[in-house]
Amino acid sequence: MQSIPVLGTPLLATNYAEFTAHCQELTRLHHATAVDLTNTQIVTMRRHEPLFREITSRFEYFVPDGMPLIWALNRRGAGMKDRVYGPKFMRHCMLNSPAPFTHYLLGGSPDCLRALEEKLTSEQPQLRIVGRRNGYFGPEEEPEILAEITALSPDFVWVGLGTPKQQDWIHRHKASITRGVIFAVGFAFDVNAGTKPDAPAWMQKRGLTWLFRLASEPRRLLTRYLRYNSLFLFYLGKDAISPTRR
Repeated sequence: MQSIPVLGTPLLATNYAEFTAHCQELTRLHHATAVDLTNTQIVTMRRHEPLFREITSRFEYFVPDGMPLIWALNRRGAGMKDRVYGPKFMRHCMLNSPAPFTHYLLGGSPDCLRALEEKLTSEQPQLRIVGRRNGYFGPEEEPEILAEITALSPDFVWVGLGTPKQQDWIHRHKASITRGVIFAVGFAFDVNAGTKPDAPAWMQKRGLTWLFRLASEPRRLLTRYLRYNSLFLFYLGKDAISPTRR
């Protein structure tokens, strides 16, 4: 696997099976590893916002989640056939990491967590989800959550709190988690639980997942997408003119 920078973020050229196997190997280490399933918004925020770049400085891997990132990577010789889409990766990794691997879920609503666990365990009865906590917690509850993760020592911690909350949580607490792989996966909880719809395959292949999500939640997402999609294109153009800024 090689890392290729896009807007200054080193994106890992990989696929679902390869990266799942790599993460399984990482669980043998005696320290935690942080992985961000990275879309264009995250790449743009890391370029445009110094504080967010600092927050994500403790992540070892940035895995390209969006098709525009794949197109940018392939222009630099990556030869990737597909993105590593967060919801699909979460499902692939969990279903292909049954016992003795263990999983902890942090995020979503209580109903979302319940549906997510039911769906995944129905497909893979040997899946071991050893702990779960919904995303509606306050700062005063974080020590309890960390104590639970420490006691359970899961191989995989799936964090679905949305950007930038999930990255900030990992930044602040990674050093307290003694082992395992911590994933920032955002929307993946709702997609795999079936509590929110996902874009059809033809839209995903054409890099239009954002448009589908915008149509589903226009009031929440319109300003975000207008801002970061525009900035992404601006910085791509700027780097094309001044390649040393990549």
